[in-house]
Amino acid sequence: MSTDHPDRDVNAEDQPITEISKADEPETVKPEAVKSKDGDLAVAPVAKPRRLTMLIAIAAVILLSDILTKVWAVAAVKPGQPIEIIGDVVTFTMVRNPGAAFSMATSMTWILTLVAIGVVIGVIKIGRTLRSPWWALGLGLVLGGALGNLVDRFFRSPGIMRGHVVDFVSVGWWPVFNIADSAIVCGAILLVVLTLFGFEPNGERLRDHKADDKKLTESKAAAEGETK
Repeated sequence: MSTDHPDRDVNAEDQPITEISKADEPETVKPEAVKSKDGDLAVAPVAKPRRLTMLIAIAAVILLSDILTKVWAVAAVKPGQPIEIIGDVVTFTMVRNPGAAFSMATSMTWILTLVAIGVVIGVIKIGRTLRSPWWALGLGLVLGGALGNLVDRFFRSPGIMRGHVVDFVSVGWWPVFNIADSAIVCGAILLVVLTLFGFEPNGERLRDHKADDKKLTESKAAAEGETK
């Protein structure tokens, strides 16, 4: 008489434990193989998530912080009466700036406003396809800073697109600035560094492309050598 259970899989005993456990594991999504321009099979890179939401969130934080601090500065800091934070090295000093960041180009208010609008449009356009978190950070800082100063250009005296920006942070010999100015400068520096090191807005790196091209060339050369 057979002692085997009628419902038991008779082949289970012959299967290695590792194979049985693997059968229960969920399947992982693998990159699909696609054909390159030369007709060879290549692995398609997995697309990284877009970073537009991250960019907008960073810009919103900078914009809100800039507006609130300027409202406080206008109410608390009197012109000609700086508030000392660290002696006379770091102070809150009220300055109405018709120019660009750090009081530059004070006679070009209209042009600066149009440039800022162009920067905002350009950043939003790039952000729609952005996949690099570092580029999202840099562009978010620039966008938030540009919007912060644009608010002053449109809603402060002497008029629309000619409004003077509120600057109130004074550090040593450095020109008086605000949160928007510092965000624009920090964001611009970050974007320059990313560009110099080959990091692209789509999350890839130029160095990786060159390495992949080199490997592809070497593999083709090796394949051609074997066929000869």
